[in-house]
Amino acid sequence: MRLLFVHQNFPGQYRHLAPALASSPENEVIGIGEEANIRRAQGFHPRVRLLAYPQPSGASAQTHHYLHSTEAAVRRGQAVVRLALALRAQGFVPDVICAHPGWGEALFLKDAFPSARLLLYLEFFYRGSGSDMGFDAEFPASLDDQCRARMRNATQLISLDAADACISPTHWQRDQYPAAFRERIHVIHDGVQTHLVCPAPVDEFLLPDGRGTLRSGDEVITYVARNLEPYRGFHTFMRALPAVLAARPKAQVLIVGGDEVSYGRRPANGECYREIYLREVGEAIDTRRVHFLGKVPYRVFLDVLRLSCAHVYLTYPFVLSWSLLEAMACACPLIASDTAPVREVVQSGRNGLLVDFFSPAALAERLVSVLDKPQQMQPLRAQARRDIEERFDLERIALPRLICLVKELASATGNRTGVLPASEAIDLTHGE
Repeated sequence: MRLLFVHQNFPGQYRHLAPALASSPENEVIGIGEEANIRRAQGFHPRVRLLAYPQPSGASAQTHHYLHSTEAAVRRGQAVVRLALALRAQGFVPDVICAHPGWGEALFLKDAFPSARLLLYLEFFYRGSGSDMGFDAEFPASLDDQCRARMRNATQLISLDAADACISPTHWQRDQYPAAFRERIHVIHDGVQTHLVCPAPVDEFLLPDGRGTLRSGDEVITYVARNLEPYRGFHTFMRALPAVLAARPKAQVLIVGGDEVSYGRRPANGECYREIYLREVGEAIDTRRVHFLGKVPYRVFLDVLRLSCAHVYLTYPFVLSWSLLEAMACACPLIASDTAPVREVVQSGRNGLLVDFFSPAALAERLVSVLDKPQQMQPLRAQARRDIEERFDLERIALPRLICLVKELASATGNRTGVLPASEAIDLTHGE
């Protein structure tokens, strides 16, 4: 097979699938991404050829604000299709293209490669109500926000029209897409490396600034997010800490996550959410026991999970984090938000405990209870690990399903259109 993977932050969700397919000498695999990210991906796999496009410019100052993301997507799609046409001129015509449509990279790929099968990774479809937008009254959504969210879907809808098949990691994420497209969407999660992401003792974990060490058996509360922000319930978690730390004088808190904003709006005053909520609760907590680790290497992240005596995962109705499944694979005692994406994986009292996303008091009560009677969580921890092994294991479940789908699409590929004649070289500079 000839396979083309396109993701601005390559490898992104293809970090396992692309090398698995490239490991066969019969396959030819190319990865495309934005230049800065491709530089970081050098050495990703010896049989994956990497190509980069320069970071495209965003929307112009005159563009309507509903269309900022759309114009940026068109510019990105244009940068990608130039690379695609160069590949076609060299004789490379893929059987299957795997692409994430969120940033516009998939917009014009079928125009460059009409015979290729296009497999899209569908992560999230924006809605003005009923999912993330308007969920949290502390951060209300205006009608203007709703209109802008509706327009953000334009790029995906155009790409969906050209797709031959799609994958979405959870049923809830699939069901956010319009019903007309759902029969083409296969629910296949990216998968968890359960042989690597597993319970294990931690003999020594150095705290920031040399403030001592932790080890397995210490009373440790953990919280993880890519960035510390309301979308992942950071405000609720911080507001629960005063009661928890007062009730558990030996508890230590490890918080993993950056100070940027991945989702939602940025604070108006230029601060980060860590500063805002630390100031809100700062006098009510012992800050010597609350450790902000920032963004950490993966091995450190796993040690954080393995230390956990109570792991907190909170989220709006939004994309389900990899870290939730990884926490379950590590058999963490899990306290999670009772929100729709989480309920697909966590059943309260079976493999974790669910709490009201908006109630710091309920979260604090659960945390104190779990720390007070850790033996009661043992069956739930074991079940969480089993569920990940049985539903989300990378090698046995997720990767075979993904590879099978790619092969099915490749087998349906029609005759290739061949090398693009020089006379058909297209000038794509107009409108830049």
